[in-house]
Amino acid sequence: MMMIRVRSRDGLERVTIQNPQITISDLKTLIEIQLRVPTSQQTLSQNQNLLLAKTLEDVNRFNDMSNPKTLISSLGITHGSIIYLAYEGERSVPGPNITPAGSFGRKMTMDDLIAKQMRVTRQENPHCDSVSFDRDSANVFQHYVNESLAFAVKRGGFMYGTVSEDGKVEVDFIYEPPQQGSEEKLMLFRDPDEEKCVEAIALGLGMRRVGFIFTQTISQNKKDYTMSNAEILQAAELHGESGLKEWVTAVVKLEVNEDGAFQLSDMCVRLFKEDWFETDCGEEFDPKLSRMKKDVVVGSKDVKEVDNDFFLVVVKILDHQGPLSTTFPVENRNTPVTMRALKSHLDRTKNLPFVKRISDFHLMLLLSRFLDTNADIPALAECVKSESSVPEGFQLLIDSMADAS
Repeated sequence: MMMIRVRSRDGLERVTIQNPQITISDLKTLIEIQLRVPTSQQTLSQNQNLLLAKTLEDVNRFNDMSNPKTLISSLGITHGSIIYLAYEGERSVPGPNITPAGSFGRKMTMDDLIAKQMRVTRQENPHCDSVSFDRDSANVFQHYVNESLAFAVKRGGFMYGTVSEDGKVEVDFIYEPPQQGSEEKLMLFRDPDEEKCVEAIALGLGMRRVGFIFTQTISQNKKDYTMSNAEILQAAELHGESGLKEWVTAVVKLEVNEDGAFQLSDMCVRLFKEDWFETDCGEEFDPKLSRMKKDVVVGSKDVKEVDNDFFLVVVKILDHQGPLSTTFPVENRNTPVTMRALKSHLDRTKNLPFVKRISDFHLMLLLSRFLDTNADIPALAECVKSESSVPEGFQLLIDSMADAS
């Protein structure tokens, strides 16, 4: 017997399969029986972008699981695999156990009345149309997590880039703050002075903080959730702090093609800001459920536990080649970044124009320790943005800093 995960617009659900050697037709029948979606209405795919399809024509483009006679094993679908389901019409989705509130024989409290009005609904569309990652920046982050950390502990970073008028987010660099990761938790030890330097660099580059990226570990790979309740809490806090409606949360997972980009729903951020979430995420609690301090209404039920997937809105992932290089050592990792790294980098790139030699966020962050944050750093970043000549005074200063190492 095995279990596969099925993600639809209703969240993540599970389908139990007795025989792994079944066809797509058999799988659709099991989905109809266990999830109550008629086979005639089902479109299945291993591509998460199916959930972004707006029209029937868009849905029909996803044909990787359209042949009813194909064995699911031939598609690499095994125990724990995730597939995506789109369907027409409506259905009733089972919710958590009901906790009565204001039922017959009991007076309703003010909390009950407030909860009656706190109706948690699913957000169908994200505020951002898509998120595109600079290839080099994303690769440097993923390579460190894979090769140096081996997905044994969590790692995170703030994403910086631009947001277009039509809601397209581009990520051009990732700042990794001081942090301590474990198998299940990621603690950020944020440094206000360093973040002030990061913001100054971003300002000069014409960029801003646009999201948060984090990894899940090998041990989490065995769990049947997209994001844990602790991850939802952390993501909601950072999303709320940003004040950016297009803010994106990206998750890097061990399994290929299971990485994802999401927006937390407006309701999720509101619930966090208004202190509805229970913040105790102890091991005795189911990590795929977020616990509320008071009952909320989901569908027609009063509940205190909400499936985390209910708060996630899928965002389309793209990639691009951004304006910066990402070859300089990254801050706040196991090996401290020193001026010797600066000298090595400048020697290695001496055949390039000086502005190209310093067109790396991580290098500029090192320089910010020694230059004026309010004047020098934005001016230097502006040169990088416009690809204009770096004033000779800056060049001499940076060269002398490297030579002194």
